[in-house]
Amino acid sequence: MPSPDELRSAMPFAQATGVTIETASPEEVTGTLGWAPERCTAGGALHGGALMTLADSIGAACAFLNLPPDTATTTVESSSRFFRAVREGRVRAVARPLHAGRTTIVVQTDLYDDGGRHVAQTTQTQAVLRS
Repeated sequence: MPSPDELRSAMPFAQATGVTIETASPEEVTGTLGWAPERCTAGGALHGGALMTLADSIGAACAFLNLPPDTATTTVESSSRFFRAVREGRVRAVARPLHAGRTTIVVQTDLYDDGGRHVAQTTQTQAVLRS
């Protein structure tokens, strides 16, 4: 199984945007993204696109770890709900598979602020691609 650093190395966009992967197993992947002014809206809140980048990256790593042998994956659907603004600190992502099937993998990623408050939730469907 790839290490968190190996998973992150396979995702250049995640690296470029500051996403980190802390733990990685088929059952759960965790990671973080820090608040920074360049990742914010005009009002100083972490941009929804930054939150979605974190959720998509951590969720994709979870989907990858649940793939059958000799397959690949790509996102075919993603839905996010936002509950509160983040104006400082780090956001922690926790991704867990809801379904790991023959043709699709569905992952739910929950985002939390430093106080443990629920910030957002993303559910994504990944296609299982066979060569």
